[in-house]
Amino acid sequence: MQHVKVPDDRIGVLIGAGGETMREIEERAEVRLDIDSESGNVRVEKVGDPITGLKGPDIVKAIGRGFAPEDALRLLEDDMVMFDLIDIEAACRNKNDLKRKKGRLIGENGRTRELMQELTGASVTIYGTTLGVIGGPEQVEAVREAAEMILDGAPHGSVYSFLERKRNELKHKGMEYHQFHG
Repeated sequence: MQHVKVPDDRIGVLIGAGGETMREIEERAEVRLDIDSESGNVRVEKVGDPITGLKGPDIVKAIGRGFAPEDALRLLEDDMVMFDLIDIEAACRNKNDLKRKKGRLIGENGRTRELMQELTGASVTIYGTTLGVIGGPEQVEAVREAAEMILDGAPHGSVYSFLERKRNELKHKGMEYHQFHG
């Protein structure tokens, strides 16, 4: 059994209309969720396959960190799909610095975050003081590197170029792996 803290404004998303999302998570992840909507504490208890149940707390954390339930449930699709959080606040000196760096990660009208998603194929969300990523190991690593570049002050253009190079590497690896020898 694990305990996960979910922000008050995300409890409704976790429960869903009439408890629909909660039931879907319980059914697909083979866990039982005990949600205290007053404190935001969620108890995640494995009830079925223990391996599948391991993803339960990550799904709840992902929804708590701003992901839509359907994105969080991607964690069950494949053993290689993972959830990672990047603490933006750790790279900041003060509140103004946090606001500026968070703005750089989001980009004008959300364009930088959008490009991170498009060019890597990972799901990316920025909520509070964290950047969350759901995707395969290479996708998550590419987003992590790009976010660190932005947090370190790299120009957006060079970060976009880096992401495009990574996308081409991932595409090339995929083509190499599925080569047809006929």
